[in-house]
Amino acid sequence: MDDNATCHQTLAVLDCLDSEGIQRLVWPARSLDLNPIENVWDSLGRQVAGRNYPPTNKNTLIRALTEELDKLPQQLLDNVVQSMVRRVECCITLHGDISRTDTFL
Repeated sequence: MDDNATCHQTLAVLDCLDSEGIQRLVWPARSLDLNPIENVWDSLGRQVAGRNYPPTNKNTLIRALTEELDKLPQQLLDNVVQSMVRRVECCITLHGDISRTDTFL
C-alpha cells in the first residue's frame, strides 16, 4: 500500500515502479478506511476490552486476542474484504480527498 509516506516517495521507489509499469493511485496517508486490517483490529479490540477479566500482561493479552480472533464471525471478515472495491472506488472518485470519504463509506 502506497500511502504517500516519505519512504514511498524516494527516487529508488519511483524508478522501480516506473520500470515495472506500475501505475500509482492517489492514496490518502494513514487512511483507516483503505486498510482493511484496521477494521478487524477495531472489532477485535472492542471484544478484548469488553471481557469480564481484561488482560493485565503480555501473556494474557496474547491469549485474549487469540481467543477473540477465533470468535470473530467469518461474515465480518468477508464484509471487510468485499467492501474494499467500493472503498477504493470512492477514493478514486474523490481523488484521494480523505476529508470527504465519511460521506461515502
